[in-house]
Amino acid sequence: MLFPMPRFLVSVLIIGFAMIVGAPHALAVDTVHRVVMHLDDNDPERMNLVLNNAANVSKYYQEQGEEVEIEIVAYGPGLHMLRADTSPVKERIMGFPDNFDTVTFRACGNTHSKMSAKAGKEVELLPQATMVPSGVIHLIQRQEEGWAYVRP
Repeated sequence: MLFPMPRFLVSVLIIGFAMIVGAPHALAVDTVHRVVMHLDDNDPERMNLVLNNAANVSKYYQEQGEEVEIEIVAYGPGLHMLRADTSPVKERIMGFPDNFDTVTFRACGNTHSKMSAKAGKEVELLPQATMVPSGVIHLIQRQEEGWAYVRP
């Protein structure tokens, strides 16, 4: 014989079920997509590719009404992308804050130190670049924090 459940317990079960069923949708709506991309190459085509990828991802999520954070991490020869004196994509990067405010640029401190020592002076970076101690370590940390990793 089945025992009748108290109305309170039935209400709790119904509310709990509704929360479980509705939770995935609520999480998807509140999620901020986080993407870290890297560049380790002094190749204008690769630089433009990473900038195109970042712009396309930013535009896609903006059109979906969803938030996104994108970081481009440059290290090794890729740091030339963020150098004020050698960047072949300087003009594009300068316009990024106006068009893609979800994209930020990180410069490897280790590479910057080596390039500065070789040049015999402090290598100037574009104002959009923020220095991190190590580009590779920054990529590792972002992935450990759950950021999606893309290598264009």
